This record gives sequence, structure tokens and C-alpha cells, in this order.
Amino acid sequence: MNRLFTADCRRLPQIALLSVLALCLLVSCDSNGSKPDSESKIVTTYVQLPSLTEVEEGSDITIGLSGITNISSEDAVVLRSSANQDYNCPIISLKDGDHLTFRLAEGVASGNYRFYIRRGETNHYVGTTELSILKALVIEPDPGTNIYGIVTCEGSGVAGVLVSDGDEFATTDANGIYQLKSLKKWQYVFVIIPSGYEVPSQGVLPQFHATLTQSAAVAERKDFELKKSPADDFTLFVLGDMHLANRNDDIGQFRTFSASLNKEMAATPGKKYCLTLGDMTWDLYWYSNSYTFPEYLHTANENFSGVQFFHTMGNHDNDMNSVGDYNKSFRYTRDIAPTYYSFNIGSAHFVVLDNIDYNEVGTGSDNRDKYVLDYTAEQMAWLKKDLSYVDPGTPVFISSHAPVSRPNGATTFNNNYMNGANSAGEANMADFISAVSTHNVHFLSGHTHNLFNRKHSDRFSEHNEGAVCATWWWSGKLTSGIHVSQDGTPGGYGVWEFKGKNFTHRYQAAGHGAEYQFRAYDMNEVKKVVVPAAGGSHKDFTKYVTAFSGMPENTILINVWDFDEDWEISVTEDGKTLPLTRLYTYDPLHVMALSAPRCKSADSGTTPNFLTSQWPHFFSAKASSANSGIVVTVTDRNGKSFSETMSRPKAFNVSDYKNQ
Repeated sequence: MNRLFTADCRRLPQIALLSVLALCLLVSCDSNGSKPDSESKIVTTYVQLPSLTEVEEGSDITIGLSGITNISSEDAVVLRSSANQDYNCPIISLKDGDHLTFRLAEGVASGNYRFYIRRGETNHYVGTTELSILKALVIEPDPGTNIYGIVTCEGSGVAGVLVSDGDEFATTDANGIYQLKSLKKWQYVFVIIPSGYEVPSQGVLPQFHATLTQSAAVAERKDFELKKSPADDFTLFVLGDMHLANRNDDIGQFRTFSASLNKEMAATPGKKYCLTLGDMTWDLYWYSNSYTFPEYLHTANENFSGVQFFHTMGNHDNDMNSVGDYNKSFRYTRDIAPTYYSFNIGSAHFVVLDNIDYNEVGTGSDNRDKYVLDYTAEQMAWLKKDLSYVDPGTPVFISSHAPVSRPNGATTFNNNYMNGANSAGEANMADFISAVSTHNVHFLSGHTHNLFNRKHSDRFSEHNEGAVCATWWWSGKLTSGIHVSQDGTPGGYGVWEFKGKNFTHRYQAAGHGAEYQFRAYDMNEVKKVVVPAAGGSHKDFTKYVTAFSGMPENTILINVWDFDEDWEISVTEDGKTLPLTRLYTYDPLHVMALSAPRCKSADSGTTPNFLTSQWPHFFSAKASSANSGIVVTVTDRNGKSFSETMSRPKAFNVSDYKNQ
């Protein structure tokens, strides 16, 4: 039986184990580069800073001290959020070798903080802690309950909200209180954000989940806060693979990309959110370049503010120094989000899943590619429960890093692409699509760094979005200003605009206008440029020369990267419509911007990475002469038309396609 307490409540049972940090503050400096005063009297400090600090709203925080610290009551505690916001918290009680008590500054919310002692203008770094601010609440948990808390909005409990531990679900009662009997396998609990609400942010991270720190035998309290957001109209910006790793000038290129996206968001009315599709980082460089999730969040927060990023996990977001799928995901779940969860925005339901399955794959970089593609039995059982709470008329959007199928021809697909299931309850493509057939589903993925749309049925459509990093930031490094993926898709992002249950979607090339939806090539001129010498006569460059030279004279090649069956394409020659042929081929711009310089600099016996790949969103038309006038018109799924009047011969110059 639930019972609300008064503000004079008992201590919670889940006090974290203290980790004693012996720190010489004399040689510390803060993350903004401030240097300590050489005359500082703060000497070796032993601070018993817990990894998790829990405090009821309005209460002070006490931490233990040991040794002689020389911390003064005139000093202050500084808490720095992951968004680099500093909060000055006054010290109200202090005794060396015993304790330090401080009062939280106004505006401090639950989240991860760097802890400093400030003397004068100097910050002395102590450590980090997760701060959990709890409402004044007392509950007598039901027998077996080991996770409980309250979901509030504007200080009042919210009834009927779903909370999950990745296995079981609970619904808040009339007072906003939930209780879960959990195995605590996943070591987190999350609120499923209901329609009409959102959650607070810490930088780009929405605060919808909390880490568990105690065993299943101990009851832990985790509260969640909601904010009213009744708008049914919003825009979701979908961000494929970022692969930020502090290499290839990726941080600088990402800054340019972010400026383009920020400009788009500023011009977009209403609420805005972002959804990533995995591989925000690149595990290969976590250690060699010291670039992991905290560094990624720092980069994201430097470039974006006022927008929440809901994250999907990718294969390169796994820790290859751990064994098995569960352990490899630990750093991600600690720093970013659960590997699977759901939330609602407006009239749409969103589900994030992880179809990269490392099973019991061991440690080491050599095992990086040994994952299989499937959905684990745990995810499928959880997904079935999640969808049981969703009205069949609600549009459902599911994201995962890898697509469930993959093109293998102009109009054909590999339906065995996601086929790693080898245990009871796991799901391959057909099993997964069948399991979600209760709803109309749009499936969003990344991984390929290319783009395709496929309608499997009236109730399941697949959208493999383009990549933020395009070709792992290589094209921009090798050919300045050219940001293009292996299929010729410009680096960019998806734009999904929602009005109630209705929505439209399109792909936006970063650094270009909305009209940049295709490229048309005069292949007579392309053939003059794509010659063996352009790739240093490398063996792997010959396939591009062969593919293009085999096209008939006077061929017009069109790359419509966001194509689906609802698009219309027309090519006219002097007013006469020409027949079109769909092709599975290569993009000339990517061939010359990336494959040519990589092949030219590679050893003749090796195959360079990241070369141009065949993809199916190409169309060709054969003109009657080399000089006739050509008009290419494409009309997208939303009824918008884009055209190019081609004066021929049309020279092929890579520089003509640079970002604006």
C-alpha cells in the first residue's frame, strides 16, 4: 500500500558506497584551464565523494572528510554539469577530518557533475558524482519491490505513466508513485515519456533514465520529472552515423555540419528533437585518441543547445575491451542511454532498439566485426509488452543501428541481411516484422552510410538514412568542401515533420539548400575524367572506369538519393520524354572526390577502405546526341518538384559540388 510522507522523511536505503579519493589539490586545475594559486593553502585533501549522491529537495548535502584539508568556510563547492554550467554552492558546515556540508545552488537538477572546491577565482578539481534530487516522499514498498519512486510534473504526481527496467513495466498510481519488482539485470530504470510531456535535459541528453547502484536485494528510489509539452506538431531531425573520433579534422567538419543543422532548426517552427542512429563514436579510437562518450557529449554540447538528442546504439559504441554483448554495452548505458527504450512525442510512439548482437564475443579489436544482426529474446519480450500499451492507430517509429534488409541490385534486396538469430526468442527480419505488424511502423536505421527507402508492406516501411560523417569524414579531408557518402548521398540528416498523426519526411544535404535532391551527370564528360590514371592505375579503380565506359554514348546518369516508389523522375530531350532505366551503379562524384585519391596513394597490392560502392537509387536515360538540351525533373513523395536544365556538353568538375 502506497503512503505519501511529509517532508520530514526517513533516509533512503540506497546510499552509495563511498570511494575515497586522495587528491593533491595544489596541482589541480579546472576543465576550463584555470590554474591554481601557487599560494593556495588547500593541501592534500581526502574527500569521501560518493559515486552517487542522493538528496531530498531542499536538503543539504554532507560528504565525509579525512585528514587535514585546510578547506575554509569561505571557499565554495562548485558543481559543473555536463553542459559546462557551473553552480556555486555555499559551504554551511565544515570540520576537517570529519565532514563538509554544502547547500545546493538554485537550478541544480539531477545529473552527472564534476565536483570542485573554489577558492577565490580558482577551481580545484575533486572528482565526479551523479546527483539525484528526490521529492519529499515516503513509501512503504510492497513486498518484493526493489525499485520505486515518483513521477512528477510541476510538483505534483502524474498518474498512468509507464516506467520500465528493460524487462518489467509498472504504471504510476494516482499519486504518481510506481513500484517494480526487478532482477536489476540492466542496472537502470527509465520512464516512458507520455504524450503531452517531455523531460528536463542535461545538455543534449534528456533525463528519462536513472542508473541503479544496489543489488536486487536492496530497494532503490528513482524519481522522474516531467514537463508539459502539449504540442502535437514537432520536427524530428534524424542523424545517422557520426563517427566522431578526433581524427580527419572530424571535430572541425562536425562544427561546419552543426552550423548547417542549427540554421535549419532555427528556421523550423515549433518543437524540435534529434534522434541519432548509432555510431556516434568510433570504438577503435576510444583509447588511442582518448575520445569516448564524455568527449562526444562535450562536442555535441559545444555545437547544440536547446534540443534533446535521443540516442540509438551502434556497433562502434561497444567496448571491445569487454566480453559479450551485455558487458560491451556498459559504458554506453552508463554515459548515454539504455540500449533499448521507448518514448512518446505528440501523437507518435518511438521505440529505440539495438540489433547489434555480440553474444559472447571476446575482447580485442580483432573481434570488432564478429557481431551478428538480430534482436535478442529480451528485447523482443520487452517490445511485445511495450506495444501492448500503444493504441493500434498510433504511428510507431522504431530505430536501430543496422537495417533489417539491404539492397543487392537495382530493385532487389538481401532479405537475409539481419539473420543472426541463433537462440529461442531471438528475431531475424521476418520474425521482427511479424512481431510489430500490430501497428503501422516506420523503421529508421543507419550503419550503411548510404541511403535507401523500402516499403516492405502497407504496415512496415524501412528508411536507411544517410550519414552525418558521410564517408567517415574522409571525403572532406581528401577533397575540401566535398562531403559525400559511398553511394553519392551528401552528408546530411533526415527531416521528419509531424502534425498530429500525419507526417512527412525528406533528406536534407548539409551545406546545401533544400532544392539539392539529386545530381545529373553527362556521362560523355564523366568518362573523360574517370580514367585509369585518375586512380593511379590501381587495380581497385578499374571497376569504376569499366562501369562508366560500358554506358552507351550520350547517357544521362541521375542520382536521386532519397528515392522511393512515390517519387517521379522525368528526363526530356528537346521536349521529348526519354525512357528511364534504373541502375545499381557508382556515383561519379564520390569516385573522383574519394576513391581516386585513395587509390592513387595506396600500394598496388592493397585495397583501400571506404571506396565508392554500388547502390540502387540511380537512373539513366539515353539522349540522341551529345549536344541536345536535357531537362531533368524529380518530384518527391511530398509533391515538391526539383529540376535541372542541362546545357550539353556538361563538364564534370568536382569543385562544382562543394558545400555552399
